[in-house]
Amino acid sequence: MDPLTPYCRELASPGIIQTVLSILIVFGILFSYLPQHIRIISRRSSFGISPYFILLGVTSGTSAFTNILVFPSTAQDVACCKEISGFACFAGLLGILQMGMQWLCFFSILLLFVIYFPRATSPTDPVSTASSSDGPTYRTALVVTGICLLHALVTVALSLAFELRQPDAVPAWANFLGVLAAVLASIQYFPQIYTTFRLRCVGSLSIPMMCIQTPGSLVWAASLAVRKGWSGWSIWGVLVVTACLQGTLLMMAIYFEYFGPNKREAGEPAVANGAPNGLADAEDAQQEPAHERSTEETPLLQSQ
Repeated sequence: MDPLTPYCRELASPGIIQTVLSILIVFGILFSYLPQHIRIISRRSSFGISPYFILLGVTSGTSAFTNILVFPSTAQDVACCKEISGFACFAGLLGILQMGMQWLCFFSILLLFVIYFPRATSPTDPVSTASSSDGPTYRTALVVTGICLLHALVTVALSLAFELRQPDAVPAWANFLGVLAAVLASIQYFPQIYTTFRLRCVGSLSIPMMCIQTPGSLVWAASLAVRKGWSGWSIWGVLVVTACLQGTLLMMAIYFEYFGPNKREAGEPAVANGAPNGLADAEDAQQEPAHERSTEETPLLQSQ
């Protein structure tokens, strides 16, 4: 007599093609983010990346990752690991690994964004970075980091509270997290689209990353949809929304990088702080101390 429950029986025989595809997606997520990590590190600047894009991306990823952790079917998958083989258990939990990898990679962008954020060199005002009132400052980057950490802490604490004290409310909480992740992902790219449009350049934003992730998100969404079905729309739906918006940003970035007025000419040397062409002057102005910035009243000769 078969001791497996009907749900675990389905997990006991994972499809080879689906399992291989899920594993490839895990590595694909990692390698898709590497170009962005490398670009920020190599340019030693996060110029051109919107702090609000980072804020919405990290909080959306945290909500999506916590969503799949507390999703009722995830608990069933974990419970089935006691009855099925190790390989079948690993295959059944690949969806969690995928979400966890995405969150980790985007959180790494947050850390690099803060570490390489353009900062002023003035000893009297080391936090101020913008020469105009509309530019983000280093203080903004620190506040964004604090909000992301606080959001993660609160989300984990509430999830544990529901699991331990109100288990009947867990499905509703999971759906809330999924909806929240979808909403945040839906507006995540608007600040970056605005920033890229305003600067007329991609800055430290990685085009190869978006080229990989835009179609990859659709493949990942299809994989999760097969695994979770329509009931898991809050998990894979956010990936569909993200792919559409990221595709819009990708087309804009390609235009400004290769066809726009500030496109880099062949053989043109890279400039400081990762800002191409005329944008370098704007970023240099952000890092210049206030008492050294030139204005209409600044004498042509400093000795005057």
